[in-house]
Amino acid sequence: MGKNILLGITGGIAAYKTAAAASALTKQGHNVFTVMTESACEFISPLTFQSLTGNPVEVDMFSPPDRFEVKHISLADRADITLVAPATGNFIGKLAGGIADDLLSTIIMATRSKVLIAPAMNVNMYEDVSFQRNLSILKERGYQIIEPESGYLACGYEGTGRMPEAEMLVKSILSHLTISDLDGLKFLVTAGPTREPLDPVRFMSNYSSGRMGYALADRAAARGAEVTLISGPTALKPPAGVRLIRVEQAREMQEAVLEEFADKQVIIMAAAVADYRPADYHEEKIKKQENNLKQISLKQNPDILTAVREAKAKEQILVGFAAESGRILEKARDKYQRKAPDILVVNDISRSDRGFAAETNAGFIFTGEEELELTLRSKTKFAEAVLDEIKDWL
Repeated sequence: MGKNILLGITGGIAAYKTAAAASALTKQGHNVFTVMTESACEFISPLTFQSLTGNPVEVDMFSPPDRFEVKHISLADRADITLVAPATGNFIGKLAGGIADDLLSTIIMATRSKVLIAPAMNVNMYEDVSFQRNLSILKERGYQIIEPESGYLACGYEGTGRMPEAEMLVKSILSHLTISDLDGLKFLVTAGPTREPLDPVRFMSNYSSGRMGYALADRAAARGAEVTLISGPTALKPPAGVRLIRVEQAREMQEAVLEEFADKQVIIMAAAVADYRPADYHEEKIKKQENNLKQISLKQNPDILTAVREAKAKEQILVGFAAESGRILEKARDKYQRKAPDILVVNDISRSDRGFAAETNAGFIFTGEEELELTLRSKTKFAEAVLDEIKDWL
């Protein structure tokens, strides 16, 4: 059944992305209602949103309604979720100051739905101390902030302030409409490969794409958890609403994990951490003609899972991941005994349709009391199954 989604548009060039989001949400069967500020109408026509959603667009607080109702209250009550995108610095300042002087700001003040805010502006405006203070006020009041991206801005500057693409806006809305059965819990998730440098241009790594860890972080956040994601190098976009810490090497990941895990109820170690690193790092690129790479001496990297298991509190849940090939169950049972996490997830990397780089996964979940098989499915659905198992433990 479709939800009632209220879109608020303020005066920014990024409004065209919100139009694409409105179209996508409507195609998925949701009822999309649009409220625009007068400034927004200078960038995109209300007729655009009316054509895309099939619903009238509201701009004027005092235009007569079709039937007797207080317009801003009616729209505020109707919304299952509200998104303001783009949200200008001026509009965010009004919300922080409790000012309701137009239809959109009045609706935001009156609604009891969850409100998502997607700031979009010049990088200097975004970094301004006053704006950051206003943004902090909104966060403290429970508004969900869709963090802007960095890159080329419409004003010609480079930096943070670009509103995410329509796909990310839609994903953020849908994730917040999911049942919040993990609300109030803090998760730490590791993802992706690590890179162990040999010289300034070469490194040792593996084929991990990070998709599994990112899916776990994304779905945990969608279900209400506060998620910190520690990620090795990947090409993936950070999940909406997730705090991201980027690392490169295994030792950097260990340092970040040990610094972050103490206040987390759930720690999911989904990263493919390199077992070894070159014993010697060459400050300059090794030349091919030197012919001195017949043998590379290696050093063992730290075992992050074991370090966390030895340091964690009894009530914390530790989830390990194992990528195996050949005699999967036998190796997984052995690893579960040796590593002793609360839950161990294992998948077969010898198959092209699962594990590293694939968009699907299959495997087993070990809990000590049962071995649950997860048949082939998308990594998003695989992540949901793992989170369901965690929820059962909780």
